[in-house]
Amino acid sequence: MPTNIEDVLRNRLKDKLARGEVAASMIVRLTRSPEIAQIAATAGFDSLYVDLEHASFSLETTGAICTAALATGITPLVRVPGVAEVSRVLDAGALGVIAPHVHTAAQARDYVTAAKFPPLGERSAAGALPHLQYRAFPAAQADAAMNTATMVVVQFESEEALRNAEAIVAVDGVDMVLIGSNDMLASFGLAGQYEHPRLREAFARTIEVCRHQSKPDNPKHVGVGGLSSRPDLAAQFVKMGARYVSTGTDLSFLLAACTAKAKEVHGMAP
Repeated sequence: MPTNIEDVLRNRLKDKLARGEVAASMIVRLTRSPEIAQIAATAGFDSLYVDLEHASFSLETTGAICTAALATGITPLVRVPGVAEVSRVLDAGALGVIAPHVHTAAQARDYVTAAKFPPLGERSAAGALPHLQYRAFPAAQADAAMNTATMVVVQFESEEALRNAEAIVAVDGVDMVLIGSNDMLASFGLAGQYEHPRLREAFARTIEVCRHQSKPDNPKHVGVGGLSSRPDLAAQFVKMGARYVSTGTDLSFLLAACTAKAKEVHGMAP
């Protein structure tokens, strides 16, 4: 039976990013059963995130998927609709939150405050946690370990976020910037124009800011979002320095596989 907290609590996504490796993630927006976590792990994903910004999942369903992911060894994140949901999804089993539409450093600090235990934030003690297999550890030790393991990911989806990039990334507790390519382009008045140089410029600027703000004990990472239909562009941004790739949703994966199978059968000669 494990006696050290390090033997129980690991954020393998955070470890992989710290080594400079590329991490693959998928979005859970359709499947409401915890089996999706095992499927994601078997497929080779490093992480999944439950999308509460765009899906009508309950907290109970979200927690079940997150705890199943913990058991498989992949990192469960949750994209929350706002700050109010942060502590509850973390208590339910998430190892990090994705904060959409962060435009300012003040907004980023609000998410960190909600996600981290004192002295880094104001997250309230919830008792035994699924991340620790409901084991009892001294509070100070558990809080410090949870703060280290819990990720705060902010999304850049506007020109304002890019203007404030240095201040946002400098916020202590922000681990990664995930660029939402579709919303970013829409904010430019360029919806769907993936080849437009302004998208590449957004990635280049964010990657440079994160490199400048990174320290050996506090690296800052960049993620690619919204380019599931353009893996060629995602690969270019990885070459530029991004290290986390959101590959698409469970809905899009299922639909693509079903469409391919139906086409295969319809194309069979009688």
